[in-house]
Amino acid sequence: MDNGKTTASARRPGGQRRADAQRSIDKILTAGLKLYSSRPGVSVAEVAEAAGVGRVTLYGHFPSRTELAKALMERTFEETEAAWQSVDTSGPADEALDRVLREQWHLMERNRNLRENVLGDVSPQWLRTRHDPILRRVEALISRGQDEGVFRNDLPLSWMVTTLYSLAHAAADEITAGRLTAEQAPEILSTSLRSLYRP
Repeated sequence: MDNGKTTASARRPGGQRRADAQRSIDKILTAGLKLYSSRPGVSVAEVAEAAGVGRVTLYGHFPSRTELAKALMERTFEETEAAWQSVDTSGPADEALDRVLREQWHLMERNRNLRENVLGDVSPQWLRTRHDPILRRVEALISRGQDEGVFRNDLPLSWMVTTLYSLAHAAADEITAGRLTAEQAPEILSTSLRSLYRP
């Protein structure tokens, strides 16, 4: 019942409320990506504080850690898919794949801590499924390499894609464990895949 006291939110037109909500969401996702990518073990409270919103506001948009984690990963995947557009994949497929790995490694490295932060909140199956649009591009490149004769044909294509996905994450895990540096990783990953894929 209205006692003559109407909240500021209620007084704003619907379009303005939606714009305010979107600004809050953008601030939360921007702060979350920055924090989640900086180190493991980030809390929701830290994200809310960095975004300049209260925890109630954050949970109003993302009711659980899982929802926040999925939203952060979705934004990351959008950026990664967009970055693919800038990579030159012309020429021999083996050289093109090498360029993709080296030029996109900065995104993989940036997302290393992000992945550590979300692993407890989303399932590995969800992560793998959400990688599918990117992995389909990898699959097309490997298939092209098989047709060109620069990649082996005696292993299932799906297995070759899976090995790239697994080795990229293994490299990230080795960096986290201190057994590999971020500078070494692209060359080691590229060399390992060349050895595996070579006819």
